[in-house]
Amino acid sequence: MTNPNDLPYRPCVGIMLLNRDGLVFVGQRHDMTEAAWQMPQGGIDPGETPREAALRELLEEVGSNDAEIIAERDDWLSYDLPDHIRSKVWDGKYRGQTQKWIAMRFKGDDTAINIQTEHPEFNVWKWLPVPQLIDEIVAFKRPIYQQVIDGFGHLAVQSLND
Repeated sequence: MTNPNDLPYRPCVGIMLLNRDGLVFVGQRHDMTEAAWQMPQGGIDPGETPREAALRELLEEVGSNDAEIIAERDDWLSYDLPDHIRSKVWDGKYRGQTQKWIAMRFKGDDTAINIQTEHPEFNVWKWLPVPQLIDEIVAFKRPIYQQVIDGFGHLAVQSLND
């Protein structure tokens, strides 16, 4: 059995999508039996920039890319998957993910969101106030989400003033 610490991280993007009211989009993963809310995220394809990947992932997971990029973290944030999940996803070849986080402002209204995409990730979605994110997110991602909130939380307030 491979030591998880010897495995690489999967490069991906994470998206904090803010609406006009300063709330954050989260979806409940359809492939989890436990509550597993998360912001949109996904792998970066070969030759794709993180910004290109973020717009593609937004369309694939939210059904709309009617959003503008308003901020990008300078660093990459990494997390390890729990053992019981790591062996089931990506054929067990990654220890977790390293993510470039991008904040976007959603320009459409709720009717533009359609999570029933070609390959749905979420079975339900909602907008959450930033202070509630940590309590709703799957436990192993909470440290990363706290770092995202620390970097982008002020943008939620800024959305209300625009």
